Amino acid sequence: MEPRERSAFVSAYTKVLTAAWSNEDYVSRLQADPRTALAEQGLELPANAAVHVVRDVGGDPDLEAQVALWGAGAKSGVYELRVPASPQIEDRELSEADLEAVSGGDNTYCCCCCPCCTCT
Repeated sequence: MEPRERSAFVSAYTKVLTAAWSNEDYVSRLQADPRTALAEQGLELPANAAVHVVRDVGGDPDLEAQVALWGAGAKSGVYELRVPASPQIEDRELSEADLEAVSGGDNTYCCCCCPCCTCT
């Protein structure tokens, strides 16, 4: 898939996921008439293509795998789109290193270009 095509697909796929996770009516349309529902979000399919929307997705989400599946569909005429029933959210606790990376304790910052700086 060309970089421009990939970017357009990822953008539209993100819209599909967002709509599916926030709108039950969209989910119903996605299951009843996937071609039309996908077109609403910018994923146009060739007239003779088949599309399978997979809702029961296990494991970690993999954007690269979805891009590869969509690219394979362009060659075979059978598209598979994985739309998990809910967002995959990592719920592990942050480590000390994670917390340090986002905390404000960085002393390498110089504020000399700030009008309120007192170090000059």
